[in-house]
Parts: sequence; structure tokens; C-alpha cells
Amino acid sequence: MYKVYISLIILFSMSTTQAKETNRLTVDRVVTNSIELAFPNDKNIKPKLSDFELFNYIVMSNEEGERWAVMTLNNTSSGSRVLEHHHLMALFADGNRSTPLEFKVSFRGKETQSITVSFGENKFPILSIFTETAS
Repeated sequence: MYKVYISLIILFSMSTTQAKETNRLTVDRVVTNSIELAFPNDKNIKPKLSDFELFNYIVMSNEEGERWAVMTLNNTSSGSRVLEHHHLMALFADGNRSTPLEFKVSFRGKETQSITVSFGENKFPILSIFTETAS
């Protein structure tokens, strides 16, 4: 009977560890240059115009399909600005575009910050992330 309890404890701890492993984010890739992709955009889906320049980003995911990114952005304006989810957009491997989940981050004039945002769950990986500036 004692062996059965020990076996159950070991089995339970192994399944718990495996469940945690599928939640763990892994780095898919680091992007420092813009990538030119030619997916059609018939509905002209773009992020909202902003004063934010995207320098680079790291895309991450897990086995459950969560998509995250660490991005370094610069407020090109001399005044304070608020970066919101609709200022950014990801292009996925199936050609769909999506903004990240809702967030707000304040930037001082000319400030550069790195932030981590979630793009929710998606079957397809993120190929690129972009902003839309007026200039």
C-alpha cells in the first residue's frame, strides 16, 4: 500500500511539472530589421497612427498557442504620449493581422522603453510587428 502512495505522488508531480512546461514561454526569434512580407491586406487593416517608432522586438510563444512580444519603442514626439494596444499590430503566418490585448503605457518626450505585451492565443506564429507613423 505504501508503494502505491509513493507511485501516485511521483506520477502526480511529473504531470504537474509537464503542465508547467507547456505554459513556459520560449523565444521564437529576435527581430532588429523590418521584414518585407507580401500578404494581401484587402481590408487595409493597419495600426492607429502614433508617434511611436518600433526599434526591435522578440516574439515568444508556448505550446498552448499564447503569443507574446518584448518590444523596444521610442516616443518620437517631444511631448508625453500614451502607447495603447491599437498603436501596434502583429502579422501572423496565416496573413491575419491583430492588435495586442488591451494595455496603456506612458512615455515622456523622446523616451525609449521596452515593454512586454500579449497578442492572445493563435494557432499561427507572429511573423512581424509594426506601428504606423504620420511621417
